[in-house]
Amino acid sequence: MSQLALKDITVRFEPKGKPIVTALDDVSLSVEHNTFSVIVGPSGCGKSTLLRLVAGLETATSGSLMLDDKPIIGPSADRGMVFQSYTLFPWLTVRENVMFGPKLKKLPKAECEAIADDLISAVHLNGFEASYPKELSGGMRQRVALARALANDPQILLMDEPFGALDSQTRQLMQELLLEIWQTRRKTVLFITHDIDEAIFLGDEVHVMSARPGRIKSTLNIEIERPRNIDVLTSTSFMEYKREILSLMHSESLRAAQV
Repeated sequence: MSQLALKDITVRFEPKGKPIVTALDDVSLSVEHNTFSVIVGPSGCGKSTLLRLVAGLETATSGSLMLDDKPIIGPSADRGMVFQSYTLFPWLTVRENVMFGPKLKKLPKAECEAIADDLISAVHLNGFEASYPKELSGGMRQRVALARALANDPQILLMDEPFGALDSQTRQLMQELLLEIWQTRRKTVLFITHDIDEAIFLGDEVHVMSARPGRIKSTLNIEIERPRNIDVLTSTSFMEYKREILSLMHSESLRAAQV
């Protein structure tokens, strides 16, 4: 049984005095437990809207969203969210940022500290526990954001282009770190990106969305052996997946440009 199930999701925005915009149209999607699921699509196709629906930050016009057979009706600690921007509390240290969620849940102090120490180690930030976000690089801040999202032990991790603002070298390192954490902690992940290489490198499956109104145009199962490293980026199988997704994306990007 799927852990996350979206059925016949439609989202329409009705701004006052402006035409109705259909962002998503009849989208159905299922994600199995412990799967790394990636969504790609042209700009404006509704990828982020879809993720915000799962996070409980948006409401569908019609359709149903279920997580572990329970309807999604708002934000909850069972869904951890990592955004592209660095959504850290600037007045809190690295350790305090990671402890924030467990403290809200009123866990014992010793348990909050143990969770923070474990995750800070997992994202390779030992020695920076007392640093403030302004003292960290962009990649380090996003590592803190990842640790903070995991601190509540969510059932699913939602990631909205989390590495989009990073330089290419840091981005690759963050992808490898994310896979390392995913392999050891086995969380279900729903990941949004516009980068095809990133989608193939990370994903068990890649869902390609159409131009607006967004629909799931195609789903590819990425049958590249894990664990993965940068060597797979030049493999024949990787290039074949890339060629197929590029073809799907190109036609949709052309459609999007004509809207």
